[in-house]
Amino acid sequence: MSKTTGTETNTKWETVQKTVFPIDVDPLVEPLYIAWGEALSGSGMQTQDAERLSGLRRTTDSGSVAVGAKVKDGNPQLSDRARYSALLPVGQRVSFATFFNAFPAAYWVQWTDVPAVRLKIVVSGDIRIDVYRSTSRGTFNRIGGALSAQGETTFELPLKNFGDGGWLWYELVANELDSKLIEAEWQVDSSCRRLDHPGTFAASITTYNRPDDCVTQMQRFASETSLHDRLTRLTIVDQGTDLVQEASGYDSAQKSLGDQFALIRQGNLGGSGGFARGMYEGERSKADYVILLDDDILIEPAAVLRAVAFADYCRKPTLVGGHMLNLYEKSKVQNFGEYVKEYPFRYGPVNEDLVDFDFAQNDLRTTPGLHRRIDVGYNGWWMCLIPTDVIREIGLSLPVFIKWDDVEYGVRADRQGFSTVTLPGVGVWHMPFVEKDDRLDWQAYFHQRNRWVAAMVYSRYKHGGSLPAESFATDVKHLLAQQYSAVALRILALQDLLKGPQHLHETIGHRAADARKLRQKYSDGQLIKHVSDYPEVSQARPARRGRTTGDPKNRMEWLSMAGSAMLKNLVKGKPSTSHPESRISAADAKWWRIAASDSSLVSASDGNGASVYRRDPETFRRLLALSVKLHRELVGRWDELSEQYAREHHAFTSVHAWEETFERNAVTEPGHKQK
Repeated sequence: MSKTTGTETNTKWETVQKTVFPIDVDPLVEPLYIAWGEALSGSGMQTQDAERLSGLRRTTDSGSVAVGAKVKDGNPQLSDRARYSALLPVGQRVSFATFFNAFPAAYWVQWTDVPAVRLKIVVSGDIRIDVYRSTSRGTFNRIGGALSAQGETTFELPLKNFGDGGWLWYELVANELDSKLIEAEWQVDSSCRRLDHPGTFAASITTYNRPDDCVTQMQRFASETSLHDRLTRLTIVDQGTDLVQEASGYDSAQKSLGDQFALIRQGNLGGSGGFARGMYEGERSKADYVILLDDDILIEPAAVLRAVAFADYCRKPTLVGGHMLNLYEKSKVQNFGEYVKEYPFRYGPVNEDLVDFDFAQNDLRTTPGLHRRIDVGYNGWWMCLIPTDVIREIGLSLPVFIKWDDVEYGVRADRQGFSTVTLPGVGVWHMPFVEKDDRLDWQAYFHQRNRWVAAMVYSRYKHGGSLPAESFATDVKHLLAQQYSAVALRILALQDLLKGPQHLHETIGHRAADARKLRQKYSDGQLIKHVSDYPEVSQARPARRGRTTGDPKNRMEWLSMAGSAMLKNLVKGKPSTSHPESRISAADAKWWRIAASDSSLVSASDGNGASVYRRDPETFRRLLALSVKLHRELVGRWDELSEQYAREHHAFTSVHAWEETFERNAVTEPGHKQK
C-alpha cells in the first residue's frame, strides 16, 4: 500500500477520535472526559505527596518516587455544554489528559503504520492551546500550542518515540469571556488504512430477561446518528422469557432503527451461544467487523467508532476490546487489560496496580503507571470487536454456555496469529464483578469445567501445570467453608469433562438448569431473600475467652486453622441442625471464619439475601473422596483428553456445529418454555 506523510499537502485526513463530553449529566462520569487544574513539575516533591498523588509507588534508581506531575486543583464548570462543544470558564485550564479524550499514541505506533496524527481544534473567541506528549515513564512535556487561537488550528504530530508507551493530549485556557471549544478531532492519513474503505460493523447484544436494558441500548444506537453510516445491523439475540419485543419503548426504537435492526429468538444457550449467534449473523451481513456487547452495559457510542477506526488501521485483522468501567462508581476503570497466566491457566489483570483505578482521584498527569502500553491476551465480551475475517478463519465461540468463552477466543486468535488490543479511550460501563461471587452459585460448574477445557486445548505444560493442584485446593477450601453446593457443581463439571468434547454441544441447552437444581439440594445453595424469613442466630455456647475468629497472621496459623477445620469434618459427627451460631457478612465470609462455627447465616455477595451454612461431616467426606478420585483420573488421562479436545476443537467451534445447535434450540412463536 502506498503511503504519504503528514507533511504533504495532498494528505487526506480521516478522523479517528473526537473530543467528546458525557451524554448524561452525571458528575461521577465527568473525570473520564475532562480534568481541571494546571500541571506543575513533579521534581522535588516529598515521597508521601508523590505516592498520594500518583496512586502508585514506582522507585527510581536513586530511590525517589517518580510521578508525572502535581496538579494545582481547580473546580470550575463547563457551561453551554453539548456532545462535542463547551463554553470555557475564563482563565481556568481544562485538560483532556483523560481516559476518553487523550490520544493513545503508543497503541497506534505498536499496531498500525500511521506515521503521524493531526490534531484539529476549532474554537470561537480567544483560547490558549497547549499540546503535550508523555513517555512510557510518565514524564511529559509541552510540544506545541498557540497562545491565542481563533477559529481552526491544526497540529501535525509525528508518532515517534512511543515504543513502550506514551500519550498525546491538549489543554485549553479561555483568554476572554464567551470563548468556546466548537470541536476537536484526532486525524490520521487515510492512505494508511488497511481496508480500501471505512470499515463497517454489525453489533450483537445477547440477552436473557433484560428487556428494558436492551431497549435502552436500541435507543442509544438510534439516537447516535454518527454510528449509522458504519452500522450494517444491530442484532439482539433474545434467549429469555421476559421478551424484549414486549418491553415499553421497543416499538418506537425498532422503528427508528428500521432495517438496521434485527431481533432473533432462540433457546437459552448462555453468553457463548448468544454471541456465537451474533458472530454467525454478523459474518453473514458482510460487515467488516462484529462488535459483541453485553445487555446490561451503558455504552459510550464514541467508543464504538474509535474501535472500528483503530481496527481499520491495524496492520492485520485485530480484535479490539473496550475497557470495563464501573457502572456504580462511574469514574473507575476496572483494569487496563487482562491475560491468561499459563502455568496455573488462570486469567487476571496484566497490571495489578491499575485495578479499580479512579480518574476522580488521579489522571494521566499524576499517574506514571498509566503511560506504559499494556499488551493483553484477550478482552471480555462486555465490548469486543472481532473482524469477520478472523471469524471465518478460526470459527465461532466455544460452546460452553458462559465463562471462559471470551478468554478462550482471545487465546485461540493469538495462537493463530491474530492479536487482541484493549484500546484506551474505548470502554463501557458494566456492573463490577466484585459485586457478585458467581463462583459460589450455579455458575461454579462453568467456571470449573471451562477452565479445564481451555487448558486442555492450549496448555503447554505437563498435566496442565499447576491447574490440577489449584483445582483440588479450591475444592478443599470450599468444603472447609461448608460451601458444599459449589463443590458438588465442580465435581459435576469434572465428570462431564471426562466424557469428552461431544458433551459440550449436547448439554449446552440444559446444563445451566441442571446446575441450579443440583445447587438447591444443599443448604448453602438455598437463598433466603427476605430478612423476615432469616432463622434466629443463637450461639449454643460463648466463644472461648470471648475471642472471635480473626484472619490468620502467618502461614503456620493458617495451616493450624485448616488442620483444625479438617479434623472436625473427618471425625464422625452429625450435621448441625440447630439455629445458626453466627451471622457473617459477605465481606467477612472467609473459610476460617465459617469453619469456626457448626452453622452460620452468611450474606450473599450481591446483597440479595443470605444462606445457612451447616457443617455436614458425611457430605464433606463424600465430596472430598469424589474430588480426589476425579483429579487423579484427570491427571492420569491428561495426555489422552487434551489431545482429544485439541483435535476436535475446530469441529465443535465450527459454523456447522453451531448451526445444528441453533436448530435444536430454535424457538417457535408465539411463546416458548425455557429449558
